[in-house]
Amino acid sequence: MSTHDHGDHVHPEHGADDPHAPIDDFDHYRPESLLMEQALRELLMEQGVFTAEDIQRQIDLTESRTPALGARVIARAWVDDAFRAALLADAKPALGSAFELDLANTPELTVLENTQAVHHVVCCTLCSCYPRNILGIPPAWYKSREYRSRVVIEPRSVLKEFGTELPAQREIRVVDSTADMRYLVIPLRPQGTEGWDEERLAALVTRDSMIGVAQALVP
Repeated sequence: MSTHDHGDHVHPEHGADDPHAPIDDFDHYRPESLLMEQALRELLMEQGVFTAEDIQRQIDLTESRTPALGARVIARAWVDDAFRAALLADAKPALGSAFELDLANTPELTVLENTQAVHHVVCCTLCSCYPRNILGIPPAWYKSREYRSRVVIEPRSVLKEFGTELPAQREIRVVDSTADMRYLVIPLRPQGTEGWDEERLAALVTRDSMIGVAQALVP
């Protein structure tokens, strides 16, 4: 992506202490923030709120999540019309039933389907809200100020920088993730994949295609 920056888009209802408050790029961390985090962590451990093992267990769990699960979800949606309909209607119960996922304490999830008429792109204009349970850790560019600010203003240009050029007549809809809502995109199924099984189809689904900045791989 280019270095052109249109600035932040700030939601007035979010204050400075809101978990969905704007973030800066991660080129530098402020030393005082790191010290505060360390002090708070040590205090909570001292009070028995959690242990060092709990922290490591959560880190391991977070790092174990990858876009591979999301790719399986998309492949299932491509071959199973009933599952796709359930996913689009109410994603969390559909995922919990089909993939035995416990999403009870996670933000709401909306699944959007790309078509020949409409292409969806996901961003988080204030920070980096992202369906981590499905896609793992968000890429650095997703958290960058440049992507967050530009994609809502000039989405077609941003997609082109990712190598994604869509027909002029196809509408591009940018959806903004929040602290309470995450989004997952079902990309268009590539032509020539009729009769493919889920495993083979999943190999065509990339993280970027589930965010909407790319399309599924062409076989």
